[in-house]
Amino acid sequence: MSSGTSLSSASTKYRNFKEITRHRLLNEMLRSCKTWNSKSTWKVLVMDEFTVKIMSHACTVVDTTNEGVSLLERIDKKRQRLPSMDAIYFIRPSKENVRFFLSDMSGGVPFYRKAFVFFTSPISKHLVGQIKADASLRSRISALSEMNLEYYAIDSQGFVTNNQRALQQLYGDKDDSREAEACLNEMAARVATVFASLRELPVVHYRAANRFDATVETTFCDLIPTKLAAGIWDSLMHYKRTIPDFPQRETCELLILDRSVDQIAPIIHEWTYDALCHDLLEMEGNKYVHEVANITGGPPDKKDVLLDECDPVWLELRDRHLGFALEWLKSELSSLKQNKVARFENSRDGQSPEVSSRELKDITEALPQYLELKEKLSLHIEIASKLNTIVRNFKLPFLSELEQSLVYGDAGIREVIMFLRIHGPSIGREHMLRLLMIAAAIYPEFLKDGGYLQMMMKHANLLPQDMTAVRNMKLIGKGQEGSSGIFPMKFGIAKRERYRKERPREDEWRYSRFSPMIEELIEKLSNGALSEELYPCVNPNACVPKSRRTPTWAHRRTSDDGLSRYASSGYEKMGQRIFVVIVGGATRSELRVCHKLTAKLKREVILGSSSLDDPASFVTNLKMITAENKPLMLDDVQI
Repeated sequence: MSSGTSLSSASTKYRNFKEITRHRLLNEMLRSCKTWNSKSTWKVLVMDEFTVKIMSHACTVVDTTNEGVSLLERIDKKRQRLPSMDAIYFIRPSKENVRFFLSDMSGGVPFYRKAFVFFTSPISKHLVGQIKADASLRSRISALSEMNLEYYAIDSQGFVTNNQRALQQLYGDKDDSREAEACLNEMAARVATVFASLRELPVVHYRAANRFDATVETTFCDLIPTKLAAGIWDSLMHYKRTIPDFPQRETCELLILDRSVDQIAPIIHEWTYDALCHDLLEMEGNKYVHEVANITGGPPDKKDVLLDECDPVWLELRDRHLGFALEWLKSELSSLKQNKVARFENSRDGQSPEVSSRELKDITEALPQYLELKEKLSLHIEIASKLNTIVRNFKLPFLSELEQSLVYGDAGIREVIMFLRIHGPSIGREHMLRLLMIAAAIYPEFLKDGGYLQMMMKHANLLPQDMTAVRNMKLIGKGQEGSSGIFPMKFGIAKRERYRKERPREDEWRYSRFSPMIEELIEKLSNGALSEELYPCVNPNACVPKSRRTPTWAHRRTSDDGLSRYASSGYEKMGQRIFVVIVGGATRSELRVCHKLTAKLKREVILGSSSLDDPASFVTNLKMITAENKPLMLDDVQI
């Protein structure tokens, strides 16, 4: 059984992380089926629930159609029998999927003429034996391969493993840790497929347990990064033995963290365009419902649009402050109105202005681009205006000022209480809850005072179940160096020592003080300054890669794979990649940091996590954690 093909080094263009993922799915899987024993021009692509999302995050329907796929099907749903067509199966190697496949292709009349089977990760010998044991399948299977690709590429520099319940499974009651162990094992296997896809062997750093001492009891939560590092390393050693062109020496760096590294990032109010869209608007993933004027004069039509990297306006604004976005959109709209095409379109008398035939030709050629830009600007002006209205209505500037003052030690619990008394009735319950969660992370001792909690709950108009999220902040706060909370000083001091280093401001926009903790950690890792005691390495005799030359496997093989429109001109001189994996959910502010540091460090920084959470989903997940966390001895963990 094949383990996937090599990424050739014949070209000079660098592919970023998402481009490589897309290339593998289209070229190594779909296009490769054209060259094998296939007589049918069009094929059926059969997937399971998980692989449907893998494909949708990396490719479009047009992409798959261009590679000869005429029909997309779910393996677990009722399907039409098409015995004259070939099928491509892209499925997880589970018992259930193998059973569905055998039902499709064995027996007298199979569902499809031929089957090209691609598994997302290594398949067990037992399941391979089941497939080989059926004699009727031998002439019907044209390919049986392991793609080793089991993640969602959510961004050009981001992926998730789709372990949405990791926070509950890993930080909850550990009387029975089987669910938690299964979650970590699954996540480790899926993270490892990222390196199999990119043909990378990382130096694996991980956050050490808070008290890495064999004589002291250590909880399961303390060991989450340790256990994940061990699981990823085991999978990488398997790939090193089984994939012919897998690197034998380290080619990149990986830093494994968990949500305790930064309790604040998931809940603080961020002011970038991307973060605000996913925080304040009712979006489903990247889908936004855009209202378009009805040409008949009736109620506006609703249109689903994707806010992603195919939208140039989104790409320009996503990591920018809302204030910048509003000014930029105003400027672009003004420039658009001065466009020759716009003047031609909006002539006052309804007649076409007098133009030469050459000008008319130029206008005609520019019209599609003009209309597309006009539509995009209209969309984002609507979005930015909505955001600005919500921000003002909920008085978020006042709230954000206090949040950032809390984080950097310029305010304390007294200021929180005063704020609640003055603004509590006018600010939404969800926003006030996040303020109290930040206070709980910074001042964990106030959780022990029932009087303070009751008073805050009353002023913030919170429900008893909301306070569960506040109390549960302590469960994900055990990763801070030498402390059970961010500020271990005595309660009641208004000005405390700053735990979080305030970084130099990059712009003059207000409320831009906050920076996620991973920014400093990534810079230290890149500079070789990361503490070996706090972030040890799994690799025996690790050779930290120093070369700034792009690895040969990362080059483009051909120019006809449809990737040129995603080309990133700044990647050609990139150094070795840096990967950061956060267990328990990553945030859009942390993804923004990866975009920024890629340009700054000249190294592609890729963020991975169990999920990408907006504040509402993180708060919901936190409420669902059970409180008990039993001790676990370090002897139980082997690296």
